[in-house]
Amino acid sequence: MEKHELLGPWVRRFLLEHLVGERNMSPNTQWSYRDALRMLLPFIASRTGKALDRLHVEDVSADAVRSFLKHVEEERKVSIQTRNQRLAAIHSLARFIAELSPQHVAWYGGIRTVPFKRASRGLVPYLEKSEIDALLDVPDCSDSFGHRNYVLLLFLYNSGARASEAAELCIADLDLDNRLHGTAFVRIKGKGGKVRRCPLWRKTAEELGKLIAGRSEKDKLFLNRYGEPLTRFGIYAMVRECTTQAAKRMPSLLSKRVSPHTLRHSTATHLLRAGVDINTIRSWLGHVSVDTTQVYAEVDLEMKARALQKCDIGDRKKTAVADHRGLMAFLKTL
Repeated sequence: MEKHELLGPWVRRFLLEHLVGERNMSPNTQWSYRDALRMLLPFIASRTGKALDRLHVEDVSADAVRSFLKHVEEERKVSIQTRNQRLAAIHSLARFIAELSPQHVAWYGGIRTVPFKRASRGLVPYLEKSEIDALLDVPDCSDSFGHRNYVLLLFLYNSGARASEAAELCIADLDLDNRLHGTAFVRIKGKGGKVRRCPLWRKTAEELGKLIAGRSEKDKLFLNRYGEPLTRFGIYAMVRECTTQAAKRMPSLLSKRVSPHTLRHSTATHLLRAGVDINTIRSWLGHVSVDTTQVYAEVDLEMKARALQKCDIGDRKKTAVADHRGLMAFLKTL
């Protein structure tokens, strides 16, 4: 095997064989990795003065990767999270090459020295119940298009589904007959092909029933005005448009960047407020790790305020009465 091996064939194998055949990555992850390489390779070609198809594996050096990451941060103005996603794709490609080509292990070691940047985690954006209600009041349910928007908003809030998950749903994924399980539910295929069942409120089930009346189970659940499957981009556009309209009556929405994922965050936050345990919420949202879900427990100011009230010492002059209950009994009252 030649020392200076062309990079192109490795990239093709990585995207087609490894991500799809071996790792079974979701389409969104595949696209993210592809986009990272579509930016990286022209940058390296420009830096080395080579044609893109004549790049060698070693041309993607650690220094070149650092320069590329600096470029995407300063020139393309991407966030630290996006910068780290680009680096993760490069690390994954380098590891794949090194696993199949031992002569490139030292090169891979150099790539691995390029670190991820630590990003401060901002507050998770979510909507209050009044803001959700204002959003649901926007669609005009007297026509079919407005009714579809209403049902879609209601479904996103009920299920906490990602936009991509909602776009992929078929009518066959619904079980609106609650006689067997006691509640209607939907089967959602999430990241990594993992399937979860999410319960549906009676109102959501009723509106979904109206939406799918007379249609084939093979149809996609949500269609656009032309009868074609609604894409995740179409879902984002619908949520933004409804938010713009809702903000006229609910000014607090003007200060929030609302997307389908904001509704997902709202679902988790409101479930937490309702006393649902964190593991149930993790399963509800389809998170692999409870650590991902734990972030919602850190952001809800209302819950923190209630906890503070329970621990409020009040007027210190009035706290001289001793509490002779057992310690555990006392702790249970807090």
